[in-house]
Amino acid sequence: MTATMDVSTEAIVTGKPATRKRPNPFRQPATSIIRHVLLIAGALLMLYPVIWMVVSSLRPNEEIFRTPGIIPDSLELSNYIEGWNALSFPFGVYLLNSVLVVLGSIIGNLVSCAMAAYAFARLEFAGKRWWFAIMLLSIMLPIHVIIVPQYILFSELGWVNTFLPLIVPKLLATDAFFVFLMVQFIRGIPRELDEAARIDGAGHPRIFLQIILPLMVPALATAAIFTFIWTWNDFFAQLIYLTKPELYTVPLALSAFQDAESATNYAEMFAMSVVALVPIFLVFLFGQKFLVKGIATTGIK
Repeated sequence: MTATMDVSTEAIVTGKPATRKRPNPFRQPATSIIRHVLLIAGALLMLYPVIWMVVSSLRPNEEIFRTPGIIPDSLELSNYIEGWNALSFPFGVYLLNSVLVVLGSIIGNLVSCAMAAYAFARLEFAGKRWWFAIMLLSIMLPIHVIIVPQYILFSELGWVNTFLPLIVPKLLATDAFFVFLMVQFIRGIPRELDEAARIDGAGHPRIFLQIILPLMVPALATAAIFTFIWTWNDFFAQLIYLTKPELYTVPLALSAFQDAESATNYAEMFAMSVVALVPIFLVFLFGQKFLVKGIATTGIK
């Protein structure tokens, strides 16, 4: 109706026959093509380092920096075999160590952070707002500030050169980001469900386990994915607590390829880097649906 009135008004004012403007059929496809071209170019620009690393893992070591292109002249699949056995132990030992640390961290974060989030979202206790604010402030606390007292504590307990310093803190809800994420998710669950369960005689443990926890699957999946990626790539904390080669995780094993006293075999290092990248790629590929859903439903923008 508005378009019709505008055309009629134009005809009255100008005294000329009204002409309706037709949309340009080529404008929208052209805009879409330009947008897709820019997106593809940006994606290739970001993926170029990964592609170059994969290609370099298939090249002879002496050709990696001599021909820095992404089209290899020859393929050296032996880099993967030699890189797997290049260190003191097979690379599978380091993968297994990382898997143990990651699984312990995921279980610890999911259990402790979910319980802490339920307490902040549903329970009433003295100083609740202050404790919640302190918990949020701990997000801004860098690990370098607390690593020295933590190391002294774990050293006194005899936990250095074990996986305990990397796993036990996760059981105490030390990752405030996940607590906040789950609190936001639980606040979006109607309290009427809690009240209905309370009328049936359910207490807080039953409400948490049978009502809240099943509805928290997207938030739990998001926390699990982030924990996996961060723990799998963690280098600093693992370098501090793990000094025995048989306890090395994947980041420490990759750093062991760089020898200051001899030439570094970059081909083997890149080959094992590709192997270490595969689990992260698979987790993100199959978990991106839960990741997007978990972030979208927690109120985090």
